[in-house]
Amino acid sequence: MDPKLGQNLIQRVAVGDILRRSAGRRPGKEALVEYRGGERMSLTFHQLNEACNRFARAVRSLGLQKGDRVAAICLNSTEYVISIYGLAKGGFVFVPVNPGLSPQELAYVLNHSEARVLIVDDAFAPVLGRYLDHVPNIKHFISLPVSGQQAGTPFVDFYSFTEGMDGAEIEDVIIEDRDILQVMYTSGTTAMPKGVLISNLNVFITALQNTIDLEIGPESVVTTLMPIFHCAQHTLTTTALLSGAKSVVMRGFDPEGMMKTIQSERITWMFALPMMYRYMLDHPGAGQYDLSSLKICLYAMTPMDRRTLEDARKRISASFILGTGQTEAYPATNYYNVEWYPGKEGNIWGVSSPNYDTAVMDDEGNILPPGEVGEIVWRGPGVMEGYFKDPEATEQARKFGWHHSGDLGYFDQDGMLVFVDRKKDMIKTGGENVPSIKVETVILAHPKVEAAAVIGLPHPHWAEAVTAVVVPRKDSGLTEEEVISWCKQELGGFQVPKSVIFVEDLPRTTTGKVKKHELRKQFIEHYGA
Repeated sequence: MDPKLGQNLIQRVAVGDILRRSAGRRPGKEALVEYRGGERMSLTFHQLNEACNRFARAVRSLGLQKGDRVAAICLNSTEYVISIYGLAKGGFVFVPVNPGLSPQELAYVLNHSEARVLIVDDAFAPVLGRYLDHVPNIKHFISLPVSGQQAGTPFVDFYSFTEGMDGAEIEDVIIEDRDILQVMYTSGTTAMPKGVLISNLNVFITALQNTIDLEIGPESVVTTLMPIFHCAQHTLTTTALLSGAKSVVMRGFDPEGMMKTIQSERITWMFALPMMYRYMLDHPGAGQYDLSSLKICLYAMTPMDRRTLEDARKRISASFILGTGQTEAYPATNYYNVEWYPGKEGNIWGVSSPNYDTAVMDDEGNILPPGEVGEIVWRGPGVMEGYFKDPEATEQARKFGWHHSGDLGYFDQDGMLVFVDRKKDMIKTGGENVPSIKVETVILAHPKVEAAAVIGLPHPHWAEAVTAVVVPRKDSGLTEEEVISWCKQELGGFQVPKSVIFVEDLPRTTTGKVKKHELRKQFIEHYGA
């Protein structure tokens, strides 16, 4: 054996090793479950580990070396999970791509990442085929047979691709803990996405942390419901594989289907958006399903409005926990269990995770005392290695020796971190600063409101006018006067929206974040400014 390889194996930190170790501890235990076409599919840890090894060898057979990038445009599936952790086994770099990006953004990410292989759902392959001329660096195309559609040329079927490959362990690749595991592109809500370099250490140590904070163990049954191309679900799926938990892979969200699966699989641990919990609670058949197995319900991406949180805690006997973080600071950086301070108002992010220091900083790099608003900054082993091919942005993000989140917040009297707003979403109106999130929280508590976003729009008198863009609940008859009157009960005069715009839906990323830049662009002339 190469002495360097032997020394590396003694101490290495590599995400791909998680599969081998879990298979060694619990070979016959179910690792993945997925319902497809009415049929229940499952893989044990032993079967999953071998499938990942076969996929890694198949990619190697294409001539790729350690560090080469492989992109994927997929929704959740068993085959996608195999692909992700198979790439980790072989030392390749995983480039997950959001299927919701525009054709221009897709081409940008695929070219910028310098990916040489593209993996896609067969459902996407016919559409993507029209754009392949715009990504000349990609030479190999693999389709996952999920929808049953014919992918066609030049795609190779996943199972044909891995057929005949050895499922034994791959032990001849040197993987260092700071080697890049994946390039995850930001959601691109303000500009072209940036490629975030995430190392093996970033993900491995975060998964260890999550087992502690989120109480995920071998007896847990967890959801893989949110898209794995997003950092939050990726880290949680990794945590489940590390701890020996069973993951129930879901391709999309349906409230009744979700409740059926909770009941049939006895799911103990769920991660979903606040609106998903709301849809479950509002479903006419909600009372027919046994949800008593749920112990922890995690939510993220956006705050949970008071009405939904109160209803959920009455009807689901689980702990509701908010987790926060971002692609650049592998989640979670902070947690807040609503049981710690029942009734506490505000978008509370809580305390730091074991791996992170959290502080609030002014623009000159000074750490601010409790009660003062500044930029939320983090330090810890989960912070990214940098932005791919963008040293200037990397340097800017780590000024003064901390990672800068771009979020504003403060520490309250109980030592809890409170999120105020994104720096770019703070509304400056009439000489006052108005956090959009504060106004949204009030509006979302209105019983006739389905969804809402608050933005600042150009105004000839106020510079920016606080403006609410609201999706009313169906057949509610909600009026602008009702919304404004509701806000006046809980907000200062300058914080109350100057206008309410009603829409049928809000533009969102696939992880539920509202694209406020699109709303600002769409309604920029609302006040004629």
